[in-house]
Amino acid sequence: MSDEINKDTIPGDGENQDNKKELEDVCYICHRPESTAGKMIHIPNNIAICKDCMQKTFDSMAGFGFGGGNNAADDAHNLNNIDLGSIGLLNFGDLSSLFPNNIPESQRVKKKKPQEAKKGPDIKPVFDIEHIPHPHEIRAKLDEYVVGQDQAKKIISVAVYNHYKRVATNTMDSIEIDKSNILMIGPTGSGKTYLVRTLAKLLDVPLAIADATSLTEAGYIGDDIESVISKLLAASGNDVEKAETGIVFIDEIDKIAKKKNTNQRDVSGEAVQQGMLKLLEGSDVEVPVGASSKNAMVPMTTINTKNILFICGGAFPDLADIVKERLNKSSAMGFVSDLKDKYDDDENILTKVTVEDLRKFGMIPEFIGRLPVLCVLNTLSEDMLVRILSEPKNAIIKQYQKLLALDEVNLVFTDDALHAIAHKAKEKELGARALRAIIEEFMLDIMYEVPKDDNIGTVTITADYVNGNGAPLIEMRSVTKQERLPADTQ
Repeated sequence: MSDEINKDTIPGDGENQDNKKELEDVCYICHRPESTAGKMIHIPNNIAICKDCMQKTFDSMAGFGFGGGNNAADDAHNLNNIDLGSIGLLNFGDLSSLFPNNIPESQRVKKKKPQEAKKGPDIKPVFDIEHIPHPHEIRAKLDEYVVGQDQAKKIISVAVYNHYKRVATNTMDSIEIDKSNILMIGPTGSGKTYLVRTLAKLLDVPLAIADATSLTEAGYIGDDIESVISKLLAASGNDVEKAETGIVFIDEIDKIAKKKNTNQRDVSGEAVQQGMLKLLEGSDVEVPVGASSKNAMVPMTTINTKNILFICGGAFPDLADIVKERLNKSSAMGFVSDLKDKYDDDENILTKVTVEDLRKFGMIPEFIGRLPVLCVLNTLSEDMLVRILSEPKNAIIKQYQKLLALDEVNLVFTDDALHAIAHKAKEKELGARALRAIIEEFMLDIMYEVPKDDNIGTVTITADYVNGNGAPLIEMRSVTKQERLPADTQ
């Protein structure tokens, strides 16, 4: 019987058993984790039950009169009168055969280390202040992947450095350092999400990217606000301690602005901002494990958001008009007055944004106050788009060159071709996202035709081909003269 209950003795499954030992047990009936419900009682097939539920089980069985009748007929009468809906959860023998894997590992968190073990000499802190990269090192790493946005990278580098110094020092003395949550404002395709992903990769911390458009107030259809932390917990491998020092990036934050001229309850606007206040400031939050919403069948765990860095980003499309309106208020009649259309052609008008502009846009003051670091990204110019095509480590041009290199073909882009691509992307007003779509369009025929001929050695992309007025230049391996692709491939 002991071998049946003790599943740690299963041969050939040592690695899996070691991983399972690091996870908290979850009660099969109430779905409370071991850290909340206390020590579990194990029955066959790895089913764990907390002492409270086990006691309720025995009390219920005693109430049904098991073994308490005067004779076998009384016991049979009691058994026939049992509510099967309630006893179904109590018949553990049936449960063990019907549900061999009752709680998936995705809904179990790792066990926390005891406080005594954390203070041992061999235990390293999550962040060592001596090993946190300095702002100039963070900036240099971001420069390898992100083109331009110098001021934004400088702001983010300093804010992240200060935040993780705060995490490392914790409560070193009586002076407590406040959180440096970041609000990123910039047009679509300017690199907001890309900056955060590169940052998390550099610091080697768990990152969760959530979309604010799916968030609603608790009790309504949609994701609860705590689902943002659930994604961070999943990204950290259900390790609570690791998740409590991670980064959460909430995109499309401008979509939860306070709705104007509405008589209905604003469940996806101001209500979401109100609900996020406790997350941004730092508090103990009860979040579902392995799910996006709370329910009775999902285990819950508590995460402290005090040391989680929140970065909120959005395009804020109508914010530019609000800024222009404020700046044009200084215009007056006379020779020294400003023209009303003075800021119409200013692509980087958002760099002049203020907190008052954000309030007028629909963000509540309490929400703005918990995002003290304001970072504005500039609109990408044509020259910046040209650099994005070729300079970063994983530039789009380098990706296509690698694809054709696997077919032993060299892919070359002329400078005029790069400027033609950037010019077409600039017209689409989609930022760097437009580059990929443009290249995919004119590279389709090349990626289709080149593998047919093993004699092709070099393909040169020209501006005429990008603009649809010609064909790429083809150089054969055995022939030095340049040939062209068939006209029907255009």
